Amino acid sequence: MQIGPRYKKARYLGAPVFRKTQTQKFALRSEAKTKNTKRRGNKSEFGRQMLEKQKARYSYGVSAGQFSKYVKQALQTTGDNSKNLLGILEGRLDNVVLRAGFALSRSAARQMVSHGHITVNGVKITIPSYEVSVGDTITIREGSKNKALFAKLDEELKAVKAPAWLTINPETKVIKVEGVPAVDTSELLFDVKSVLEFFTR
Repeated sequence: MQIGPRYKKARYLGAPVFRKTQTQKFALRSEAKTKNTKRRGNKSEFGRQMLEKQKARYSYGVSAGQFSKYVKQALQTTGDNSKNLLGILEGRLDNVVLRAGFALSRSAARQMVSHGHITVNGVKITIPSYEVSVGDTITIREGSKNKALFAKLDEELKAVKAPAWLTINPETKVIKVEGVPAVDTSELLFDVKSVLEFFTR
């Protein structure tokens, strides 16, 4: 997905949706921008929903068409639409690789998968959007384990706090999907209800 200048895009969205913009400098400039925006007047409801949709897209690094497909799938699935959408986004293979600490950024996780370094149940998968299932085992392809890409992985995994639906064995570098992909909404940089309202208005 073509993004352009990440810092500029994140400032426009008002949220550090890219890892490189998760800095104190960004937070201070965003706070100043928020104050200036209030002086100019608030966005319309449509504008606010559009902004939340963009935040969600860039948070997970998906194209507009792909994101619309995910929302449609979430709305057509029984149950809580918000949980359905977040479950689909969290269940992407590149997101699992990121959440497990195998990559330091979403773009790095996507590249890791597309370059064939990751296997699911012993099979090499090169599609970042591949949807994992409960019981799946994800690991580094045998031929990739000694690459410089993973040279510091042992140290990096020490600081990882995996979500409850994943377990990681730091010695064997094996990720196991133990439950349905989910995320605490308090950790999100966007309002998922507003996102769904944008598509169902």
